[in-house]
Amino acid sequence: MSGLPQATSQRYHFDIYAVLEGSQELYFGHEVMINVNMVETVKLILPSGEHIEKCYCSPTKRRGVERRSLLWAPCPNGKMLGENLDCHIPNTCTKPACPICSVYGGLIAGKQTLIGRLTHAGGVAIQRLLPEEKQRAMHPAAIVNDPNANSPVPFKRQYNEPGLLYPVYNHCLSITEQEFTAVAYAFLDSLPRTGAGNPKGAIIFEMNGEPLLVVDKYLAPHGERPVLSPAETSVEVAVQCFQSRARAVNGGGGHGEHITTGNGNFERWIGKAAHRRLQDGADSFVDNILKNYR
Repeated sequence: MSGLPQATSQRYHFDIYAVLEGSQELYFGHEVMINVNMVETVKLILPSGEHIEKCYCSPTKRRGVERRSLLWAPCPNGKMLGENLDCHIPNTCTKPACPICSVYGGLIAGKQTLIGRLTHAGGVAIQRLLPEEKQRAMHPAAIVNDPNANSPVPFKRQYNEPGLLYPVYNHCLSITEQEFTAVAYAFLDSLPRTGAGNPKGAIIFEMNGEPLLVVDKYLAPHGERPVLSPAETSVEVAVQCFQSRARAVNGGGGHGEHITTGNGNFERWIGKAAHRRLQDGADSFVDNILKNYR
């Protein structure tokens, strides 16, 4: 048994496919070497046999930022949503009725687990541009805590360079339209908060004014999934591949930015239509969840 109550409406699968662009240098913490904060990278072997290394926007870290966007969502009563729900990190409530835990899952160590129905994937940068080290000064608080210190101790931190493109994917398993609104809100709200420390922020990459974004809602999968190979290093090829796969829906009964199959088991929104679909979901989450706490 799933442990979830019976839904009052039809459940569907939902997918979000997007290519994000770092609008400035970004730090995704991994480990600390001597005076250097390292970022996370991945190593690949290309079909040619060449070994390469790429920057990485970890799905686990994206998931954490999205969850915090929901926990810290502002409510009319002056509290944040997590406070109203008594749901926090690491003390999640794990209640099936919680609009956060019901989708993202929850854990009370040794007592209760609620399996999440949202998984995150992707994150391997397209371009072959390795992180760069930048010198930073230690936080001034360190001086206060050390009476013998009279100046900040310099250290270095790695950063993913601006303009890197990260294909990312969110996959929802058997959730209702209302539950998807939390996913839509978290996805959009987390974009300017992506990354650790400062600076933060990513945007949905656009080509000729068209966002590289796809939203699927379905009972049965159709067409091609706009997932990019982590071995791809050409932005031009990656964009063409994403756009062509986005429009390759088997038996599609629609056209343009909204495609449906004839049997009604699959819908796809592309580009600006997909962005509107997420914005509509985010608005619904505010109106039906956040505004309930007055």
